Amino acid sequence: MNTARHRSTLLAIAGTTLALSLTACQSDSGTKSSSAASPAVTVASSPAAAASKAGKGTGSSDAAGSTGSAASKGSAGATGEQVSTSTPVCTAGDVRITAARHDGPPYTHIVLTAKNTTGHSCRLPGFPHIQFLENHKQDVPAVAKSRPATPVVLSAGAPAYALVKLSDGGVDEDTEPVSAFSVMLESDSTVIAVTAPGSGGIAVDPAKALTGYWTPELRNGADDF
Repeated sequence: MNTARHRSTLLAIAGTTLALSLTACQSDSGTKSSSAASPAVTVASSPAAAASKAGKGTGSSDAAGSTGSAASKGSAGATGEQVSTSTPVCTAGDVRITAARHDGPPYTHIVLTAKNTTGHSCRLPGFPHIQFLENHKQDVPAVAKSRPATPVVLSAGAPAYALVKLSDGGVDEDTEPVSAFSVMLESDSTVIAVTAPGSGGIAVDPAKALTGYWTPELRNGADDF
């Protein structure tokens, strides 16, 4: 009789231990399952969403350096100034353009300098529209990779530069002498006469000529063409 009761007691204790063990396993499994089903996720906010949270708008700029919806609030220009709709575009009367030889010999490139001669800031978008020869009326093609990332803004007295390729420098190239040439700005159809550098002028091959965009400085790589 005592043996039967002792056996029943042992079975009851074993059953209780097993039930507790199963409950613990199920609880641990549920925790792991819940953790695996709901991993931590980091969501990167888009620039627009971030700007919206910060209470700021975003804008865009085109090839001419004009600004989008953020223009009214202003965006940083190439000289560090604020570009806004109130910043006027440079006209032919606002700048003085000169030309100088670049490297050489052989002199295959020149540098155009556009200096703001006014007492106020102005935007200088795009690239110089150059025509070297009367018998070649097409503008010199622009090199897209030289386009600056931000609009070029010239404060009073500040310069901008554009590298211009004249030829490949070959002996057998079909070049023509040029003592002066015309330049027009992106936003002004006024023709600006520029004197070619050097006492003998420059030798231009119309088929090889290229121009860079206006930039605050000449940059290695982007202006290497």
